[in-house]
Formats: sequence, structure tokens, C-alpha cells
Amino acid sequence: MAKTAKKISGVLLVILLIAGVVLLSASLVVTREDEYTLIKQFGKIERTISEAGLSFKTPFLETTETLPKKMMFYDTPPSDVITMDKKTMVSDSYVLWRVSDPVAFAQTLNSSVTLAETRINTTVYNAMKNVISSLSQNDVISGRDGELDQAFMDNIGNSMDNYGIELISVETKHLDLPSDNKAAVYDRMISERAQMAATYTAEGESEAQKIRNTTDKEIAISISNAQTKAAKIIAEGEAEYMRILSDAYSNSKRSDFYAFIRSLEAAKASLTGEEKTLILSKDSPIAQIFYQID
Repeated sequence: MAKTAKKISGVLLVILLIAGVVLLSASLVVTREDEYTLIKQFGKIERTISEAGLSFKTPFLETTETLPKKMMFYDTPPSDVITMDKKTMVSDSYVLWRVSDPVAFAQTLNSSVTLAETRINTTVYNAMKNVISSLSQNDVISGRDGELDQAFMDNIGNSMDNYGIELISVETKHLDLPSDNKAAVYDRMISERAQMAATYTAEGESEAQKIRNTTDKEIAISISNAQTKAAKIIAEGEAEYMRILSDAYSNSKRSDFYAFIRSLEAAKASLTGEEKTLILSKDSPIAQIFYQID
């Protein structure tokens, strides 16, 4: 009997130990660094554990569910978008996102990352469509240095907050023309640029000709004014010269002196060549000047 009781006690101890281990394991909650843990009771979220470590729950009554806490990568499928000038372009991008509110994420998306990516894809595509449809094709092409991505983020705003999702960034991998009409569009763009260049060249030549005509006109006017001014100065000089002569001849003493000076200048002008001898007749006007000297 004693052996039988001993065996029964041993079995009960083992059962109690096993039950304790099972109870302890059902009570412990392990939360990793890169995840959230949701504690639920009868499907209702009771609390959220966001810090890594061990915690406890009511065994058998409460259940756990984990959600990713890390930043996640979603590669959106390529899609066609139409610009303001009705040009089709192919957009391919990726999204960096994370769960910011695990309760809202679980309630609205049933804790499904797949449903979350579907919602993200729809939201990002609508933002791309809205932004690109308000821009011309040239503006879209010139905005590849980050301006478009920022415009996408601005258009999305906080629309994902209701789902407990934070979009960290939307990055464009590829934004180009459809392959079937790319060559035709490039040829048209080259032709348009050539026409613009020809127009600019013609406008430049026209403007240059206007400048040349204006300059030539201004030069001709300046020369004409200068010639008029020179003629006026010459006329004034000749008038002054005649006035001086008139003054000189109006006085007998000045007249004789002036005649004397003029005769000397005439005599000087006649002395040319190697011979410097001046032969004058007695009745020469120049000789008369010397005869009159006392």
C-alpha cells in the first residue's frame, strides 16, 4: 500500500509540474525588438506591448498577436499616368513604411501586411495620378531630382493615419515614356527643339539688324552734326578773319604795318631753292615799302 501511495504521489507531482510549466508558458509573453505584441481577450484588444522583453497575460483567456515594428519596403507595380498635356508616362516607385499605430492597424486592416500594401499601392497611385495630371510632360521630366517625390508625399498627407500606417518616403525608381511610343516622342521633341532654336535664331538676327540699323543711323546723325558744327566753326573763323582784316585796313597806321608784314611774307615765300637772292624792280610794291622807310 505504501508503495502504491508513493507512486500516486509521484505521478501527481509530475502532473503538477507539467501543469505549472504549461500554465507558466501560457502566461509568458515574449516581445521582440522589431515587433509589437497585442494582448486580446475574446477578440478585443486589451493592451499593446511595444517594448522588447517579457510580460504576462491571463492564460487561456487572453491571446497574443504580433505586428511588425520595423521599417518595411514595398515595391509598387509599374503603372501608367497621364500628364496635363495628355501624354502617357510609366511610373515605377517604391515605398518605405511602418506601423505607427498597431491598434488602428489591427482594427482597420485585420493585422494584414498584404492588405496594408494594397491600401498603400492605391493611395500612392492616386497621389501620383493627381500630381502628374497637374503637370506638363516637360515639368514631370525636369522634376526627377526629388521634387516629384516630395509632391507625392504632400498629396498623400496624413491620409494613412487612419490605418495606423506611417509612410516614411515615396521614391521614384523609373518615370519614362512607354516603350512603344518613346522613339516617336523623342523625334517630336527634337523637332520642337529645332523649331524653337530656329525661331530664337531668327529673332536674334532680327534684333541684331535693328541694333545695326539704329547704330548706323546714330553714326550718320553724329557725323552730320559734326560736319555742321565744323562748317559753323570754319564760317565763324573766316568771319573773324575778315573782321580782323577790316579792322587792320580801317586804320592807316595799321594798314601800312599790315601791308609791310604781308610784303615780307610774300618775299619770304618767293625765296625758294638754293638761290636766296631777291631782285626787285624800283616800282615793285615790295621795293616801295623799303623806299618809304626813313
